[in-house]
Amino acid sequence: MSELLSELEQQSRALSQDERARLAEVLLESLQGPPLAEVEAAWNREIEERIAAYDRGDLQATSAEDVFAEARRNTR
Repeated sequence: MSELLSELEQQSRALSQDERARLAEVLLESLQGPPLAEVEAAWNREIEERIAAYDRGDLQATSAEDVFAEARRNTR
């Protein structure tokens, strides 16, 4: 292991759990390259479209309680 990598590993262990999680995300994203960014952009567009449809009244929401009840029924 290089000296720099060893130092970075040691410093990262001093970070909070949230900071380490964010660092892990950044590092994993750097390995994925552009396709991950494209997928994230597509999901962001989808989210915006769904919010707009809900605001227009074109889409109805389902309560979390109903969703979890349905999931429980489907897993039995």
